[in-house]
Amino acid sequence: MKKAQVIIDREYLIGEVDKRLYGSFIEHLGRAVYEGIYQPDSPFADESGFRKDVLELVKELQVPIIRYPGGNFVSGYNWEDGVGPKENRPVRTELAWSVIETNQFGLNEFADWCKLAGSEIMMAVNLGTRGIEEAKNLLEYCNFKGGTKYSDLRRSHGYEKPHNIKVWCLGNEMDGDWQIGHKTAKEYARLANETGKVMKMLDPNIELVACGSSGSHMPTFGSWEATLLDECYDTVDYISMHQYYGNRDRDSANFLACSVDLDQFIRNVVAVCDYIKGKKHSKKNIHISLDEWNVWYHSMETDERPERWVQHPHQIEDIYNLEDALLVGSMLITMLRHADRVKIGCLAQLVNVIAPIMTSDTGVWKQTIYYPYLHCSLYGQGSVLNTIVKSPIYEAKEHGEAPYLDCVAVTNAEREELVIFAVNKDLQEDMEVTIDLRQYSDYGIKEHIVLHDQDLKAVNTQEDPNRVVPKKNGCSSVSDGILTAVMKSKSWNVIRLSPN
Repeated sequence: MKKAQVIIDREYLIGEVDKRLYGSFIEHLGRAVYEGIYQPDSPFADESGFRKDVLELVKELQVPIIRYPGGNFVSGYNWEDGVGPKENRPVRTELAWSVIETNQFGLNEFADWCKLAGSEIMMAVNLGTRGIEEAKNLLEYCNFKGGTKYSDLRRSHGYEKPHNIKVWCLGNEMDGDWQIGHKTAKEYARLANETGKVMKMLDPNIELVACGSSGSHMPTFGSWEATLLDECYDTVDYISMHQYYGNRDRDSANFLACSVDLDQFIRNVVAVCDYIKGKKHSKKNIHISLDEWNVWYHSMETDERPERWVQHPHQIEDIYNLEDALLVGSMLITMLRHADRVKIGCLAQLVNVIAPIMTSDTGVWKQTIYYPYLHCSLYGQGSVLNTIVKSPIYEAKEHGEAPYLDCVAVTNAEREELVIFAVNKDLQEDMEVTIDLRQYSDYGIKEHIVLHDQDLKAVNTQEDPNRVVPKKNGCSSVSDGILTAVMKSKSWNVIRLSPN
């Protein structure tokens, strides 16, 4: 059995966890909206057409913030199409995903749904086919009290009170040549800065997210971030990161090492942010919004041959297995280890489209990735401890040296709780992990949750929704101030401790 040691000190903190780290994303894509959160003809729908079974699972996750309406979709979207009487809303060709958009669900429906879900809105503006004026008008519609053209338009639509949306994305993936209205770094930087300045003139209390490069693999990565921030450092508050991973080569060890790549990606973006900070002699930090992240590859072959110009087709519906859940857990651990700079995270997406929640006309079920997301959302609040992991390592084909054990500790003074999140990536052996808890001498184990299956490819389906589910059967104990835990091979672990 391999052995690992975790070292923590209650005084050595990385930073506070921003609750928005556990956000998500709903785009007008596939069945995320229609047949996902909204399905008026469903027996599970309420009087507004919202699926009650989906809402219950979203509320269980306690999702703090949800990005909307895209994604690639936003770069060709006219927000005005989705407000006002439904019978007057136009049906449009939607170019990003080659589908028909009915606009029967729009901004106000999403605001209503978010209130029921207990989530805030993270709104994206179209900087692909539109610009400053349209972004200003949308902000006025959402946040201005009344007495102006667009605030009174909102009131005429039945929304007397403003939506008060506080986080705004300045476009989406603008360095990607697939993006409607794709721009060079200089073009986007100027537009983002001028749009952001106008939006903050109207509402100085909002926070703005500028588009970073669409991924670390992009040829624009690094230089894009530097050019962008050189222009709009003083205007924006966050820079976005997007990252998806897949296992198309069927190399599970390499796949599970992708968290090493994410860690380096975050470090590189922080380095560029701080370079511009130094260059400008600024005292302000730019933080990171990792507002698209997940595993995505299962559906790619099917989605290469989609039927075009239909309404809400089955698109990008990955069915997740155990190893996907393990990597999602490792990605969450990595984000927590950078909690001083990564303040917003959006698991992409929430329902049906590369999602933890799946629906059919007869029900709803939780995918494997639902569980690490749930555990971190519920228990990963408070302060992240500087967690030193002394673990055996292995050589991953693409990512070099990778630890078998990913681990982070989070302490919550209000709850009087210490939580250990850990993934044992060893595909064969269990691992004995020890942690010195003498600074938490009066703490004992409340529970040790384990997500595990002998089959890495095991999935949950509507017919068998409980194949891969967490169990409170972890093997751990505290003796003489030392926590000893035996973590199963290929397992996600959550150990919660509190005063005896």
